[in-house]
Amino acid sequence: MKNTPFTHKHLALGAKMAEFAGYNMPISYSGINDEHATVRANAGVFDVSHMGEFVLKGPHALDLIQRVTSNDASKLTAGKAQYSCLPNHEGGIVDDLLVYCLEENKAYMLVVNASNIEKDWNWISSFNTEGAEMHNISDKTCLLAIQGPNACKMLQPLTDTDICNLKYYTFAKAVFAGVDNVLISATGYTGAGGVEIYFEDKDGNADKVWDAIFELGAPQGLKPIGLGARDTLRLEMGYCLYGNDIDDTTSPLEAGLGWITKFTKPFTNSEALLQQKEQGVSRKLVGIEMIDKGIPRHGYEVKTAAGEPIGVVTSGTQAPTLGKAIGMAYIANGHHQLDAEVYVDVRARLLKAKVVKMPFA
Repeated sequence: MKNTPFTHKHLALGAKMAEFAGYNMPISYSGINDEHATVRANAGVFDVSHMGEFVLKGPHALDLIQRVTSNDASKLTAGKAQYSCLPNHEGGIVDDLLVYCLEENKAYMLVVNASNIEKDWNWISSFNTEGAEMHNISDKTCLLAIQGPNACKMLQPLTDTDICNLKYYTFAKAVFAGVDNVLISATGYTGAGGVEIYFEDKDGNADKVWDAIFELGAPQGLKPIGLGARDTLRLEMGYCLYGNDIDDTTSPLEAGLGWITKFTKPFTNSEALLQQKEQGVSRKLVGIEMIDKGIPRHGYEVKTAAGEPIGVVTSGTQAPTLGKAIGMAYIANGHHQLDAEVYVDVRARLLKAKVVKMPFA
C-alpha cells in the first residue's frame, strides 16, 4: 500500500485511515457529517495526491488527446481545462479525466483516477502512434484540494496571483507558500467552490505547503477533510464517481455526459456513440430521493411497485446537507422521467423513492 506525501500528517492528526486505490488514505477526522458541513459552510483541505497526472508534449500531443478523449480539446487555450472521458471500443468508459492546456497545441496535463493510472497510461500509449512525448508524473506530484466558500479568501495571502477570481475550469501557475511553479486550478469536485493546487514533491514542499495552509487557515476554521465527506459532497452535486456511476460498461450518453461527448471530431468508438445518440439510450443515470426510510446503496436493484427490475443503484448516501437519503441509479426507459415513482430493493424490502433532478443540493 502506497503513502502520499501527507500520510504522516494524517496519522499525526488521528485520521481514520483505510486503503483506497492502493493508497493509505484518510477517510475521516472529526466525522463525515462534521467535515461535510465544514466544506459547505467554510473550507476544508483534501489530500488527493493519489490521483494520476500525465504530461503530454510536442506537436502530436493534441492530436493524441483528440483521438482518445470524447471532449474537444482543440477548444482549450493556455490556462483552461476541461472535463472529458476516455471511451473504449465497446461503448463504455476507460476513465473520466481532466485535461489542462499548459501551452496551446504543445503541452497538456491529464489528471486521471488513482485506481486507473496504469490502465489509462497503457490505453493512451497504445494510441500514441505519432510519437507524442508522454511523462507519468503521478508519483512525484502533490495535490491538495482546498474546497469551500471561504477557501480562496483564506489562501489568497499565500500567493500574489489573484486566485479569488479564477473562473471555473481555469488555472494559473504561481508561487504559492514560497514554492515555485504551483498549478492552481478551479475545477472542484464538491460544488462548494475553492481551488486545487498541484506541485512537485521535492525539497520538503509537501510539509511547507501543508503547514502554511493550516497556519493561516486553522484559526479561521479550516479543517482537514477525508474521502468520506468527499464522496457525500460530490454525490449531493450529482458528480459521477468512476467505478460506481461510470465504468467500462456504461456509455457516456447513458451517464448524462453527452455534454462532454463532442462529435465534431473522430475519437475512439465515436461512430457507435453517435448512432446511440441518434437512436436514444435504453437506460439513463438519474437522481433518486427516498420517500420511505432507508438508504439506497451501490448495487441495490431498482424495481417497479410490482417488483419488476428496472435498474440498479450506483451511489447512495444520507445527504448531510439535505437530511434525506439520495442516490444515483441507471433506470430503464419509461421509468426514469422526473417524479416517477420507483422502489429500491433494500434487503428484500421494496422502499419507495422518486426520480428527482440533479444536482440534489
